[in-house]
Amino acid sequence: MRSTFHVPWALWFGPGVPAVLALLAGACFTGHEPAVVASIGDGDTIQVRSGGALTRVRLACIDAPEMAQRPHGAQARRALQERLQPGSRVRLEAKTTDRHGRLVAEVFAAGNVNLALVANGQAFAFRRYLNQCDGQAYRDAETRARRDRLGVWRVPGGITRPWNFRRDENPASAAGKSSRGTD
Repeated sequence: MRSTFHVPWALWFGPGVPAVLALLAGACFTGHEPAVVASIGDGDTIQVRSGGALTRVRLACIDAPEMAQRPHGAQARRALQERLQPGSRVRLEAKTTDRHGRLVAEVFAAGNVNLALVANGQAFAFRRYLNQCDGQAYRDAETRARRDRLGVWRVPGGITRPWNFRRDENPASAAGKSSRGTD
């Protein structure tokens, strides 16, 4: 009988490699991934646990009011908290990773959470990124919310769009640009 000597692969590649690979395996979403909600950040960001790793998720194709856009930011966050309790199971449809390293995904829990936030007037359809989702469904949901004056649409014309709010908060932004818009 031939004797074999097994060297643990961690010794070949160094002690930090297993930890790095475990983190990468948990953070790599490749389509329809199950996860558990760990926390809600704001109206369009959550943290989920999947495969033992925590991952920050930016909800795809929507842009919710910033927390500084009082009271709308807090209202959007509450709406998301009501839909996604910590510990609840969700399914993620990964789209991409953003410049902050967050997974960008549509989130499903008894339906499309992202789309529901737009339909209830708690977020805007983020037209710049609608090509990642069913853009027409998001545009239609926003049109209905505007018509019914829900959430951010209670203010005639809607509140300042979050992307414009962020731009205007940046001291380097150009002066005199419209604070509303359909970007």
